[in-house]
Amino acid sequence: MFHVMLVEDQEIVRQGLRMILEQDEQIRISCEASNGIEAMEKMSAHRVDIVFMDIRMPDMNGIEATRKIKERWPDVPILILTTFNDDEYALKALNEGASGFLLKTSDGKKLIEAVYSVMKGGLVLHDEVTAKVMPRLLKQSKKTSAAANIELTERERAIIQKVGQGKTNKEIAAELYLSIGTIKNHISVILQKTDLRDRTQLAIYALTHDIS
Repeated sequence: MFHVMLVEDQEIVRQGLRMILEQDEQIRISCEASNGIEAMEKMSAHRVDIVFMDIRMPDMNGIEATRKIKERWPDVPILILTTFNDDEYALKALNEGASGFLLKTSDGKKLIEAVYSVMKGGLVLHDEVTAKVMPRLLKQSKKTSAAANIELTERERAIIQKVGQGKTNKEIAAELYLSIGTIKNHISVILQKTDLRDRTQLAIYALTHDIS
């Protein structure tokens, strides 16, 4: 069961999202918030496995809320869901740790598929923004990694490869015959070595460096 928090300032939109997402028996809306401040409060009081986050909201917008949530709950994926097809918004959100950027024009099937994808460590982008955002993300990643002489072990490269394939820690552990704790430790070391923030940026790193 995936426990979802909806962060959206329009109640009618939250109601619609609830109806769409809960069509899937594995998805449950555990709580709702109308801005980033409320979202932080709800995160502390409820079980939340994934967040659907609007961008333009009063008191605290979705970009700032994404940053604050990822600082305190780094393992909780955040999906940005907005009406604004703006690559700057997308870049800011992804740089703050969001696992995806979708438009509210997405159909219900796409939203449900996005939940399953990011819960497996995937990166989800709406087709309309992918062409604009991916080249800039790739350029950022190459620039970041080129600044450091990074030496990766064979084991670390294998783990990066599987992160790039969207595998979970449990799946990686099973395929490499290691414990989940060992995989987590390796990923922490890899993130420090590559100066990357999270699995999303690590997946992009795998793509840009042809680790596949």
